[in-house]
Amino acid sequence: MHWLFTGHLRVDKITVKIADLPASLVGIKIVQLSDFHYDGMRLSEAMLAEAIALSNEAEPDLVVLTGDYVTDDPSPIYKLVQRLKYLESRYGIYAILGNHDIHYNHSKSEITDAFTSIGVNVLWNQIAYPLGKELALVGLADYWSREFKPAPVINQLDSATPRIVLSHNPDTAKILEQWRVDLQLSGHTHGGHIVLPGLGPLVFHYKKLLKKLPKKLRLWVSLLLGDFSKVVRYWEWAQGFHQVGNNQLYVNRGLGTYRPGRLFCPPEVTVITLIS
Repeated sequence: MHWLFTGHLRVDKITVKIADLPASLVGIKIVQLSDFHYDGMRLSEAMLAEAIALSNEAEPDLVVLTGDYVTDDPSPIYKLVQRLKYLESRYGIYAILGNHDIHYNHSKSEITDAFTSIGVNVLWNQIAYPLGKELALVGLADYWSREFKPAPVINQLDSATPRIVLSHNPDTAKILEQWRVDLQLSGHTHGGHIVLPGLGPLVFHYKKLLKKLPKKLRLWVSLLLGDFSKVVRYWEWAQGFHQVGNNQLYVNRGLGTYRPGRLFCPPEVTVITLIS
């Protein structure tokens, strides 16, 4: 996608408090990348290279990838992993899959195998401990798959164990309220694409604005923007940091861009520093 429609890549740096985080993990740095949609149209080679360079520049302890690496056809994953193999991380790279990564029956295995070939660990309802047993990394199946069953996964953890949960769709934060989630990292929404300064993503106000338009214009706007209600329910969590009950959620705006383009919603590389 042309830079005019997608905007310049931005690095967002946040600090997140984790209860009971051991002193040895204070200052741990995590880079999150999400929603590549690497299909030859929605993410340029230049922006992808810049995202990788900015991630490496941050010198992360851990890199997490939170889904939607392709759009529909999974075959571009082979070219994408040849770019992503240059990502650097002290304790490894971990990925979950998004709804676009399971579009066809063979997509899940094809994308998982491609990532495995470059040493990226794909978590599908699994727990890993890249930073040691004192901080769990939970990777859940995509919300729209039949295998999204967080209970058997999260219930394996002692309630005293701090954990970071990777879940592509931020709507899952509502379901995950019943468990301890020190930090949930999601993507999926692309930040809403069009953001009204001071008001937030346009889609959050979409239905109210649509009703005020003339009928003919309403139809054209609907065709242009599509049906946002099918993407997520909680558009108020479209991007950035949120408190959901006792849990913390961060939603990355992603790298790829769909129609009608981005406005005041730049693609994002997130650098997260953990403190106690």
